[in-house]
Amino acid sequence: MHPAPPPGPQPPGEGASADLLARVPKLLEAMRSVGSGLELHSTLNRICETAADLANARYAAIGVRDEDGDGLADFVHHGLDEATVRRIGHLPDGGKGLLGALIRDPQPLLLTDLAEEPRACGFPENHPPMRSFLGVPIRVQGEIFGNLYLTDKHAGEPFDDHDLAMVRVLATEAGIAIGNARLYEAAQQRERWIDGSVAVTTALLSGGDTDDALQAVAEQARRLSGAAAGIVLLPADGGGLEIVAVAAEHRTQALGKVIPPDNGIVAELLAGRPVFVDDAATDPRLDTGPVRAYGPIMLLPLSREGRVLGGLVMPRARGERPFTRTERALGDQFASQAALALMMADAQRDRERLAVYEDRDRIARDLHDLVIQRLFATGMMLESAQRAAAVPEVRDGVGGAVDELDVTIQEIRSAIFALQQPTEAPTGLRTRLLREITMAAVPLGFTPAHRFTGPVDTAVGEATGKNLIAALRETLSNAFRHAHATRIEVSVDATATLPDGRPGVRLTVADDGVGIPEGGRRSGLHNLERRAETVGGASRTGPGIGAGGAGTTVWWEAPY
Repeated sequence: MHPAPPPGPQPPGEGASADLLARVPKLLEAMRSVGSGLELHSTLNRICETAADLANARYAAIGVRDEDGDGLADFVHHGLDEATVRRIGHLPDGGKGLLGALIRDPQPLLLTDLAEEPRACGFPENHPPMRSFLGVPIRVQGEIFGNLYLTDKHAGEPFDDHDLAMVRVLATEAGIAIGNARLYEAAQQRERWIDGSVAVTTALLSGGDTDDALQAVAEQARRLSGAAAGIVLLPADGGGLEIVAVAAEHRTQALGKVIPPDNGIVAELLAGRPVFVDDAATDPRLDTGPVRAYGPIMLLPLSREGRVLGGLVMPRARGERPFTRTERALGDQFASQAALALMMADAQRDRERLAVYEDRDRIARDLHDLVIQRLFATGMMLESAQRAAAVPEVRDGVGGAVDELDVTIQEIRSAIFALQQPTEAPTGLRTRLLREITMAAVPLGFTPAHRFTGPVDTAVGEATGKNLIAALRETLSNAFRHAHATRIEVSVDATATLPDGRPGVRLTVADDGVGIPEGGRRSGLHNLERRAETVGGASRTGPGIGAGGAGTTVWWEAPY
């Protein structure tokens, strides 16, 4: 057995020089291979595979240093099959041991036997044994990106100085390739966020349903951030923030829930400050929140020019990596753009609402000055005809017509009173529902027929009532925008019995429109279902009131 050579570079002999020269073409090919792609993770995999082939190593890995320099943000490996990786379980995080030491002191390192290295803390269970070790730092634009590790030559001999020299050259080329890949990935990432901001602005300013637009914000936030969910919060009536839109892979009961104003995170968001959480399970401010089951979370205020409109929450699944500084900056820009679009949409709705109010004033004046006066004059003429009629049946018929006119005049006066009521005044649920029906008459061109049954104002609670109004608004909007209906009948029954036997309220909106086309958009119907589920109810659809069942009937019901 020959003694191990002393540490440090040694002058190569003739055999070593010949071996080094023979490996130069392989090194050049490895350098060419490393720089042949632009996708970052593929580039890291290619570097591992190329380095292992160049040094004839059994295993290779790259530990990507996190932004704080305390551990690893990513660990890419080569040589371990998937079954072995699953048995090992958790990959190194670089917080301790030899890998942690190389993160804190990134210097080339050559070891003959890991068992004799005091900084090595052993291998986890089911990890294959490894003996020889070679590690070199990878620098990208002068900064440490991470370390390249190689272990165990196939022939069993330790790594030598020639291996170290070639791997260091390869690491230099790898740094250039990684730099290019990071620039490309950053440009692609920024382009995706910009496209998402454009999509959100278009959705909010398209004049469509507000719930659909807010849902688009949540969906874009989830997609762009790689989060498990996207959540939009808006100020609640009683303080705090209400969850008004949720985009998640699975159905959730979070929609409509209110986070109280005394919650620390709500206070931060309403003050216009972003909040970043590495693990929701360990943050006491999220003890009772809807994101408790997630891991890293990015909570951003929807603010613009000092005005806070709400919040945007993007949680990742437990165990996933925290958001990077770049992702946080891009998310903040996205939230700011969404807030601007919300402000512009609010201004647009204010203009539309003003136009509706002006039209309501005109309608009220016309009803009072023209319709009622003409009906009153017609009633006077009928009364004169009644007195002059000699046949009793004619007198009775004319008298009935006069009575009907009196009732009609009273109903018109009630409608005029409702049209002239300020919308800011506190009103009952019945009045608020009537207001939605009356406002829908302007775009529809006719007033939907309506009927109320039972104690609508006193029996229905605030949460159910609020979602009931939103459901009515959604169905009337769908009837105008998609169904092209000429007749709509609205029924609100506060004496309904739900399928599970509980008392509740049932909204029925039936039209004679074109119905729901196969493969058509159903986001509005999904919104109705989500709103019903948040208050323990349900929503369904069926045939309409047109000839042969043409059109659509929507039933929306919930407990009091």
